Amino acid sequence: MTTRRTLLLSLALTAALPAFAGVQTITLDGRAPGTRFDGIGVVDGGGATSVLLKDYPEPQRSQILDLMYKPKFGASISALIVEIPGDGNSTQGSMPSHRHTRADVDYGRGYTWWVLREAKRRNPALTLDAAAWSAPGWIGDSGGSHEFFSPDGADYYVSWLKGLRDVYGLELDAIGSRNEKGVSYDFAKTLRARLDAGGFSKVKLHSFDNWPDDTKFDFVKDMPKDAGLRDAIDIIGAHINAPESVVPSWVREAAAALGKPIWNTEQHVYVAGFDGALGIVQAFNRNWIDSGVTKIVNWYGIAGLYTLEPYSGVKEAAIRANWPWSGHYEVNPQLWAYAHYGQFTAAGWTYVPQGSGALQDGGSYVTLKSPGADYSVIIETRQAKAPQTVRVAVGAGLSTADVAVWRSDARAQFVHVADLHPEGGAVALTVDPDAIYSLTTTRGQQKGGFAGVPAQQAFPFPYRANFDDYRDARAWGYLPRYFADIEGAFELAPCPGDRRTCLRQGVPVRPHSWAPDWKPYTILGDDGWTDYEVSADVRVGRGESAAVMGRINDVGSGYGAIPKGYWLELDGAGEVRLVVVRGKVDKKALVGDAEQQALIKAANDAAEGGEKVLASAPLAGVAADRWHTLKLQFSGTRIRGYVDGKPVVEATDAMYGKGMAGLLAGPAQTGLGMPYYRDVVVNRVDGALPPPTKRLPGQASLYARKR
Repeated sequence: MTTRRTLLLSLALTAALPAFAGVQTITLDGRAPGTRFDGIGVVDGGGATSVLLKDYPEPQRSQILDLMYKPKFGASISALIVEIPGDGNSTQGSMPSHRHTRADVDYGRGYTWWVLREAKRRNPALTLDAAAWSAPGWIGDSGGSHEFFSPDGADYYVSWLKGLRDVYGLELDAIGSRNEKGVSYDFAKTLRARLDAGGFSKVKLHSFDNWPDDTKFDFVKDMPKDAGLRDAIDIIGAHINAPESVVPSWVREAAAALGKPIWNTEQHVYVAGFDGALGIVQAFNRNWIDSGVTKIVNWYGIAGLYTLEPYSGVKEAAIRANWPWSGHYEVNPQLWAYAHYGQFTAAGWTYVPQGSGALQDGGSYVTLKSPGADYSVIIETRQAKAPQTVRVAVGAGLSTADVAVWRSDARAQFVHVADLHPEGGAVALTVDPDAIYSLTTTRGQQKGGFAGVPAQQAFPFPYRANFDDYRDARAWGYLPRYFADIEGAFELAPCPGDRRTCLRQGVPVRPHSWAPDWKPYTILGDDGWTDYEVSADVRVGRGESAAVMGRINDVGSGYGAIPKGYWLELDGAGEVRLVVVRGKVDKKALVGDAEQQALIKAANDAAEGGEKVLASAPLAGVAADRWHTLKLQFSGTRIRGYVDGKPVVEATDAMYGKGMAGLLAGPAQTGLGMPYYRDVVVNRVDGALPPPTKRLPGQASLYARKR
């Protein structure tokens, strides 16, 4: 209460201060035309950032969505960009495409449709945007280019938009050429033409969404002299990390002359705690002040993924949804940074001329006006040296109503601290260092939240998934609970030869991955598991292989997805291998005795990603297209592999003592392996077969079931 009383006294003493030295006056005129504000928000994607969100039980799943998307409740963002799923690793894993092949079209695959529908249902005014990171490998084959930037790529986008519109009743406001993958004038023109022909003329195109360097903005120079390019690109899109980087002044001038807005389609603020919240508001403010950017989205919003994965949500996300098996989730201070914009503004407002800039003693401010007379001023004082007084002089064309003040600092976020009555047409307040303020004439804001969030619990152990409870696989997006694909797409599918449901790797050819490729694999479980066994029934075709994985304690850096751990692999010729993979080791970082140095070097010199076969054996009577049971068992440093209940390989290896379980699909003779899996079990060593793990009360499907 002491902080609140001190602040209220400060507000009372400064509410009617005249303009004088030491007080910074912001003069607002609502009559002058302002630049359109296109919103602030988040990316959902850039990898499978919501793969575990879908698995939360109700009511927690809806609570998380409310906290992000519901107006005047939580973050209340005004803009959402999603990754158009494309089968390849895109930092935080992979998501299944709606078209694995040219002839294959399935608008029930994956959960991105569900995210878009749920977000838009909560906020009909939310703007929707999308772009591809990865994409299926067949794109570009028809013209021989084998490139995403091809007519195939444009048609692929249009087919996804048709599914979004025809099946889910949603339309995008904008779409990108492709995330961080270069520049193609021909593709922008082709995509614009295909969008128009497909009934999507209202969908604006932003290009080319790269990190700006000395050349990535060069296309802007060509737009005035290339009418086709100028007409194709509606918005100049880039990834800009404010305040460290800015849009060059010549780009701003050219954009203004062309009448094209500038959007930041991926901002990063990788800072934990309240300093991260300060960094988000600072980035939102400075994007406009320094670069003229009118829409800013951060990567990313909801961390619905395993904590083992890179960028798992501690520094990046507004909400941590890493534990669906317990229903537990956590709100980061970053969520209230979004709220300081999201609950006080909306896309379609305008920046008030002369209403944005730097504070004299550190910090920044931005003023936005509604289509009516309401206005909001968003202030951040990150790393300011001392308190400073700000006076807001309200001119014509703006509301003269009392000004509500909402405040956040490291001790308390999103607190309504006072209502200021204008005196002499102005209000004033003293702002503290390292704080966020929203001043507004709007009303209805609240610090939303929910009581009774369940406590965090460990992943259920033993665990068994036999997939028989997915009667309508499409209702679940073809994705089983708790499996997180890192590469490829492990989907629910009919088992060959019977009515059971299996898991199958569904990507037939290498995709156009955003990140470097390895092999298709999926993970589940607890990265603290030590001694255990993981087993699965597998069915492989000729030239294919399937594996169970264990003690996975790393899935790559985010740009590359080679794991660290072990696997037991069986191929269609009956060869079984026990393999350790140690990712790519930085030789400069190697420490320890000579024996350990030699062990690591030998492993990483063995094969791609440091794969080393610890043991292998040919098996008689094992043939392709038949079911076999693989079991990988860990007891201290002893690792055993079983096939159909019989021990066949064994090794001693001390590199990894704990980690998650997983499934892997080995390469086929052409393309990628597409084996089947069923009855996946993680159990105590030599433990009795546990019953299938039951669905939690409230764990609901994503889509309506077929009738």
